[in-house]
Amino acid sequence: MTDQGSQANQVGQETQWTVLALLDWTKDYLDKNDSESPRLDAEILLAHSMNCERIMLYTRFDEIVSEADRLQFRELVKQRASGCPVAYLVGFKEFYSLRFDVSEHVLIPRPETEFVVIAVLDIVKEHFNSDSNGQSMPCHVVDVGTGSGAIAITLATELPQIQVTAVDLSTAALEIARKNATRHEVNDRIEFAEQDLLAGPSDNKFDIVASNPPYVSSEEYETLSRNVREYEPQLALESGPTGMECYQRLMPQAAAQLNAGGWLVLETSPMLMEQLKMLVAENGFDEISTISDLAGHPRIVTARRVNG
Repeated sequence: MTDQGSQANQVGQETQWTVLALLDWTKDYLDKNDSESPRLDAEILLAHSMNCERIMLYTRFDEIVSEADRLQFRELVKQRASGCPVAYLVGFKEFYSLRFDVSEHVLIPRPETEFVVIAVLDIVKEHFNSDSNGQSMPCHVVDVGTGSGAIAITLATELPQIQVTAVDLSTAALEIARKNATRHEVNDRIEFAEQDLLAGPSDNKFDIVASNPPYVSSEEYETLSRNVREYEPQLALESGPTGMECYQRLMPQAAAQLNAGGWLVLETSPMLMEQLKMLVAENGFDEISTISDLAGHPRIVTARRVNG
C-alpha cells in the first residue's frame, strides 16, 4: 500500500492538474484518511493555497494550478491526512459568518456555540432593548473562557449598545482574541482580562454571563478523535474526572457577580444537561430552560438569577 506521503506527493509531480482534478483526487484521498468532510477540506486548503475565496474555485475548475500553489497544497493535504484540523492549517475558522484567527492555543469555534450567541441576542432583545422611555438599557455581558473571542466579538458586533468583558486563563488565547477584536473593529468595546473563570475583582457586576467552558471528563477526553485530542488545547476541553468541575466553580461566582435578574447562558454536553440544571437551580437561579442544537441534542442552558 502506498503511504500517505507518497500519495500526496503525486499532487506535486503531475504537470496538468486542474482545480477540479485536484479537488476530486484530494477528496478521495482524504476520505480514505478518515476526514469527516473531505470535499470541504480539499476546497478550503486549495483556496488557501491559491489565495482566493473558496467560492471562486467553482469558476476556475478548468484552470491549471501553478506548481508553487500545488506544492503548498500538497504539504497542507499531507498534514490534514495526518490529523491536523483544517482551521489550524489555514489559520482561521468562520463563526456566525465572521472570520476568526485560530491557532493551537485556542479551541476551534464550533457551530453548536453559535446557539450561545443566539440565546444572548434573544435575551438582550427581550429584556434590555429599551426602557419605558424608549432608551436602550445598559447591559454588561461577560464571556467566560473566551478563547479566540468568538462569543464576545460576535456579540459586540451584533449589539453595539452593550458592554462586553472577555476573560480567559490563557495569555496566548487572549492575544488571539485581541487580534480578532481588532480585525472586527470592536477592540475598543471589549475589556479583556486574564483570570480563571470569574475569580477576578469581586465588585464586578454583569447582566449576562455567557460561557462555553471545558466540560469533557477525563475519561471521555481519552476517547476523543485524534484531530481533537492531539491538536486542540487540553485546557480548553477537559474539565476533570466528571466534566462538571468548571461549572461547579463557575456557578457561585456567577451568582455573586450577576445583577439581580441577570442571566446565565451556558453550553454543555447533552450527557451533563440534567446535572447542570440541578446545579444552576441550587445556586439561586430560576426560569431554567434548554436549547437544542441542530442535531436535536440539548446543548444550551439559560437561567435567570433570582431577585434579591
